[in-house]
Amino acid sequence: MSTCRYRRSGWMWLPGIAAMLLALLGPLARGEAMASDRPSPGEVMALPAPERTGEAPFESLLQQRTSLREYAPEPLSLVQIGQLLWATNGTTQRTYFTHRTIPSAGALYPLEIYVLTARGVAHYDPFEHRLRWHRAEDARAALAAAALQQSWVREAPAVFVIAAEPARTTVKYGPRGERYVDIECGLACQNLLLQATALGLGGVPVGAFEDQAVAEVVGLPAGQVPRLLVPIGRPR
Repeated sequence: MSTCRYRRSGWMWLPGIAAMLLALLGPLARGEAMASDRPSPGEVMALPAPERTGEAPFESLLQQRTSLREYAPEPLSLVQIGQLLWATNGTTQRTYFTHRTIPSAGALYPLEIYVLTARGVAHYDPFEHRLRWHRAEDARAALAAAALQQSWVREAPAVFVIAAEPARTTVKYGPRGERYVDIECGLACQNLLLQATALGLGGVPVGAFEDQAVAEVVGLPAGQVPRLLVPIGRPR
């Protein structure tokens, strides 16, 4: 009898070890960027290939989309971030031109997309579908301060910054090119929000912020200006 009790108790450590392994490996298996894993400036991170054949009916996404300002704290996975970035301004095909998920006046594509997470600030490369990190710190609180202390900018697990370099468009279309840039920004934002809805996430476009302060937080290069902030996350 004592031997049997010993054998049963001897195996009792297995569930605990299994739980520990799942806790450690779970976020990695889901592609999540861990907050403690800080990138190096200039570090490039390849994104998972985007899903291009979703099953959600378009009409249902329009019906379900709503402005979300309260988010669960769980981080977005790398798969989710990659899918959202691709929907916003990704490459769909390459022929004589490089086609994107949104139309652009003169195919000049003035938009640049950045994402802020607990890991840092990264710029999206739509040609290679990858991120390039250039800030290795959580800048969401600073971004919220630049956005007139809107708490959802600070609390969302990811904030997408739609920036633009208007000169790419105005060099061909003159002052009216500014309007074309604004139109393109709206198209990108709607793509982002509908893709978030398809993933069971939500977001809200934020236009109230101090341009120069946002540019400094994100680290925008000369010539680029912020147009929209879009916090994204799972509903709380």
